[in-house]
Amino acid sequence: MSLGGKLYDLRKKKGLTQEQAAEKLGVTRQTISKWETDQSTPDFDKLVSISWLYEISLDDLAENGYKNSEPEEPTSAFSVFHYEYKSTRSLFGLPLLHVNVGRGLCRAKGIVAVGNIAVGVVSLGVVSMGILSFGALALGILVFGGLAAGGAALGGVAAGILSFGGVAVGAMAIGGLAIGVYAIGGCAVASHVALGGYAQGTVAIGESARGAIAFLTGQNLQGLDTAVREAILSYDPNILKPILELFVFFVRG
Repeated sequence: MSLGGKLYDLRKKKGLTQEQAAEKLGVTRQTISKWETDQSTPDFDKLVSISWLYEISLDDLAENGYKNSEPEEPTSAFSVFHYEYKSTRSLFGLPLLHVNVGRGLCRAKGIVAVGNIAVGVVSLGVVSMGILSFGALALGILVFGGLAAGGAALGGVAAGILSFGGVAVGAMAIGGLAIGVYAIGGCAVASHVALGGYAQGTVAIGESARGAIAFLTGQNLQGLDTAVREAILSYDPNILKPILELFVFFVRG
């Protein structure tokens, strides 16, 4: 049996129309038709996707059908792996779930997106962008990544309104090196309040503190938390209470 005939039989056994198979494989209905009538043959990466869709091994799929005219180079399992799934249900024109992973620039775009490059409301990828984003490079509202930038960011290098990281930059920054309006870290530099081993800010609290109002924590002064609270409020009476209490908590600790 030719490859086209085999693809036709496999699709029928799955109970899929050409349109449904095309959507799942990321091609047009005309492409499915050409494959099944032996007018063209799928590329190798599509053969991998077909084997996943029809639950058949590549060896069984190729037997008496597809023969590669070019000699095959030795490949690892990872180098040939590719998987893509796109849900039929959608919202605002985007599939509810789009998964596209494998070798190369596999892009996924959906409400929930998982891919080498992922864009979605919730996204997971090497590069990811979304409201809730996870990745080596992550951008969004709430983000987690090696390099993270967003409203609230957590990462090796983090930039955001609220940021946590080895290097943190933001309105409220907490990290090994923290730079912001308010900063807490091993080395903290802030325009308003800084607390750390080394602290530099208008109000600075640390073992080494430089600022208009400076507190040296190494002196273990009694009532230091109260003095810090009063100093911060005198300089910045509109400071958000959770931020104020965070500084007081670290001073007490």
